[in-house]
Formats: sequence, structure tokens, C-alpha cells
Amino acid sequence: MKNTAAQLYKIVDDYSEKLKAIAEDDYAAKPNPNKWSKKEIMGHLIDSALSNIRRFVMAQYEEAPFIIYDQDKWVAVSNYQHYPLEDLIALWVLLNRHICIILSNTNEESARLVCKTNNREVHSIEWLAQDYVRHLLHHLHQVLNLEPAAYR
Repeated sequence: MKNTAAQLYKIVDDYSEKLKAIAEDDYAAKPNPNKWSKKEIMGHLIDSALSNIRRFVMAQYEEAPFIIYDQDKWVAVSNYQHYPLEDLIALWVLLNRHICIILSNTNEESARLVCKTNNREVHSIEWLAQDYVRHLLHHLHQVLNLEPAAYR
């Protein structure tokens, strides 16, 4: 878990300044009315962090908690399109640093504990943490217009 935490901390450190360098207009632009803007993608990453924090913590004291996440509803309810950009990026940074601390404090035995996610799939904390990092990179590359990062 410490390796995943270190990888995540490096991602936050490497990408946070790049995220701050994007113009507000670029963040707010929607490719089409049915697609998320970069602001909404960042909001989705915040929601993902919040959901996974619950998974990483609750799986360590409840037996296979069932924690789902409806991404479209979360983004819509939070109205990230009108969120202050500076706060959006700061929140993303802080939540991910918090995840780093949680993962750093998760021992090998606890890393094998499981959580049920959407469709009642069962995954270990370790698998969820690694998947979280892959998912994060996938969307960060979208926001920053980088070469696509493989996800699933």
C-alpha cells in the first residue's frame, strides 16, 4: 500500500501545478451539452476520491461494506461547472493527500479486506487503490490534453 500511496503522492505533486496552468475558459468549455467540461471531470475526480476514502476506511472496520457511486448524479448535484476553479483544484489536492495518508497507514493484512462496489462486485482495498490511481491518471490526461492513459 505504501507504494501506491507514494505513486499517488507523486501524481498529485506532478500534476497540481499543470492543472493550475489551464485557463478558466478551457476548464469551463463543454465539448457538447452531453459531455462533461474539464471542471466537471475534476469534480468527478473529487467525487471519486470521496467515495474511495469511504471504501478504504470502512472496509477496515465493517465486513465487506457496500459502497456505490452514481457519477453522473454526483456531478450534477454538486454543480461543478459553476464551482470556483481555485477551490476545485485545492480540494482535489487535499483529498488525494488524505488518501495517501490513509493508504500509508493501511497494513498488508488490512489491504486484503474487501468492499462491495457497483454491481455488488467485491474488491480488496489494495485493488481499489490501484484502480483509483489508474482511473485518476486516465482523467488527468483528458483534462491536460495528454496522450490517453490506459484504464481497464
